Amino acid sequence: MMKPMRLFVPLCVSALLLAAGETLPSQPRSIAIDPAQTKVEFTLASLLHTVHGDFHLKRGTLSFDPRSGKASGELVVDATSGESGSPARDKRMHAAILESAQYPEIAFRPDRVDGKVAPEGKSQVQLHGLFTIHGVAHEILFPATVDAAGGQYTVAGTFEVPYVRWGMKNPSTLLLRVSDKVEITIHTILHTM
Repeated sequence: MMKPMRLFVPLCVSALLLAAGETLPSQPRSIAIDPAQTKVEFTLASLLHTVHGDFHLKRGTLSFDPRSGKASGELVVDATSGESGSPARDKRMHAAILESAQYPEIAFRPDRVDGKVAPEGKSQVQLHGLFTIHGVAHEILFPATVDAAGGQYTVAGTFEVPYVRWGMKNPSTLLLRVSDKVEITIHTILHTM
């Protein structure tokens, strides 16, 4: 009776570990962000009309540990690439508000992911980290929807930048009033490395 029990217990423990292994989060992941498959758009509300524009991603990498939620890496946007469809407005945006000649990069450096990223399907998470614009880093939470399929992650999220509170000029004039916050929307596709 003792001999079959000695075989049965290790087999049960092994089966439990294998079953648990399917639900345990995987090891830390490194993810490449493709600038060609990334859109960084901005929306600035005003009394007369809403201004829409975009920026170009220069580079991006992300590493995160699904077990702890710890993250690292960076998304770096070319501040000089910002366009809204109006050359005069863009010139003012670069010269007086962003001062992009002096501060040519806008960066987000995540330090954690709040929420679980499902291996397949949709997940709601928040990326916490430092958003650097106009030479100053600000702590932000970036809510995002992640759609996972076969090692590829489609990510979309929107957050507000209170640019006036963060030390940049408000472009409002006597006749044209604009919001003191700009909305940033990011759509990207991430690939595990």
